[in-house]
Amino acid sequence: MDTFKNMITNPILPGFHPDPSFCRAGEDYYIATSTFEWFPGVRIHHSRDLVHWRAMPSPLTRIAQLNMKGNINSGGVWAPCLSYDNGVFYLIYTDVKSRVGAFKDTHNYLVTATDVEGPWSDPVYLNSSGFDPSLFHDEDGRKWLVNMIWDHRKGKNRFAGIVLQEYSVKEQKLVGPAVNLFKGTDLGLTEAPHLYKHNEFYYLITAEGGTGYEHAVTVARSRSIHGPYEVDPTNPILTSHGRADLPLQKAGHGSLIETHSGEWYMAHLVGRPVQEKHCILGRETALQRCIWSEDGWLRLATGNRYPELYVTAPKITLHPFEPTSEIDHFDVTELRNDWNTLRIPPDPTWLTLTTRPGYLRLHGMESMSSTHRQSMVARRLQAFECEAETCLEFAPDHPQQMAGLILYYDTQDYLYLRVTHHEEKGLCLGIIQSKYGVYDEVLEEDIPLQSGHRIRLKTVINHDRACFYYALDDDPSWVPAGDWTDITHLCDESPEYIRFTGTYIGLSVQDLGGTRKYADFDYFEYKETNKQTVELA
Repeated sequence: MDTFKNMITNPILPGFHPDPSFCRAGEDYYIATSTFEWFPGVRIHHSRDLVHWRAMPSPLTRIAQLNMKGNINSGGVWAPCLSYDNGVFYLIYTDVKSRVGAFKDTHNYLVTATDVEGPWSDPVYLNSSGFDPSLFHDEDGRKWLVNMIWDHRKGKNRFAGIVLQEYSVKEQKLVGPAVNLFKGTDLGLTEAPHLYKHNEFYYLITAEGGTGYEHAVTVARSRSIHGPYEVDPTNPILTSHGRADLPLQKAGHGSLIETHSGEWYMAHLVGRPVQEKHCILGRETALQRCIWSEDGWLRLATGNRYPELYVTAPKITLHPFEPTSEIDHFDVTELRNDWNTLRIPPDPTWLTLTTRPGYLRLHGMESMSSTHRQSMVARRLQAFECEAETCLEFAPDHPQQMAGLILYYDTQDYLYLRVTHHEEKGLCLGIIQSKYGVYDEVLEEDIPLQSGHRIRLKTVINHDRACFYYALDDDPSWVPAGDWTDITHLCDESPEYIRFTGTYIGLSVQDLGGTRKYADFDYFEYKETNKQTVELA
């Protein structure tokens, strides 16, 4: 039997996994991705063959490292950079506090660990001059930080260039002058810098064109780390722009590694749109095989600049991992690492797996509009066709108390199958939504639940729409709760402003009166029914 697998299937990290940072430590490969307002911060995946990937524990697990209470939508952790040098993992990340309008408050930090699974250190503050920081370890032992610099002034190029400054490990701070290395190409919106040394050149890889459908990877090089940098005459080296027929759109934000077998690969983000360019899964991570040209420029191995669905894998022995169970029975004392919470870490005052063993208990807090204290536990939507199911025990006594199954993008956009109390109907079920910030009740009237100590809830997702179902107690039959509903507003593309996350499926409880009424969830099952790549509408 052949121990090598010929092809990598993209995206390798489906669903909300943007801004990949590629890292190799010996024969182990890691990709760190942005998590924005979701806690814990930074998602890390591990591979031994670039074909199979598994999620690792996240590194930013405590408020001392990441305090996001009150962070805006699509704020929080932007574009982490994971690197490895002499037995130490270095993780650099941005905590974005504001991003709309002329100003951006972007604070950059560094944490370290000798084991990628932790423990990770408390953060070292670096700077706030811009975002997308990256750390380069030079051959002489010196370390250099690069980040884009933001210029808020009217009439200026907001993406004002890539700044280089030395980092002192001994002093744990940036030292020396900050030098603007590179003002970018005509594509503009120059960001996501990564430095590499190959043969006699320093290579600066950047993302340009914005993180939407004109996104691209560009390259420049210099014999000195301080420049001047010569722009690759064939830029961009990777993009989907101009090819609306490609299943992988938005290609950009590249990060490079050389395998231990001597082959080169680039991780980059992509989006897979449905119906009029709506990316409900968010931005995802893909891999492309690379080569070096005779004149020393980085090229895709295909000879063109477009992302491929299927990519030749490296000559490395196949190393699969055990798959994660589709069902979580909540029979352990901590959340599995495919779960996230919004802005705040799990806390026994609102989330517990031990008070009632075998159940997840959530105490209701603030509304779905809150950027402070939401009682929500959610996982990424990672397929265009899937089902999710849970079983709820909940005894509300006021309309301000709600619990159920939610499809959530951010405070502006969600679709929520929730159980609540009505003054006349008593226990009842309904669907509420927010679409681009406008609240609505999908059903004309809530459905009375005449019985139902245990209420089973389910959603079925088919590309651009979803349908909810419910069942009471042990009744095996599912009853539709309304018709199919459009979910294309659960996407990056908003008519008001660009945003950067992806759709989550979650368990949610609210108590707007402040009494912290709780709900118990017996299990959660997430099942993908078709993993094929979406066809463009």
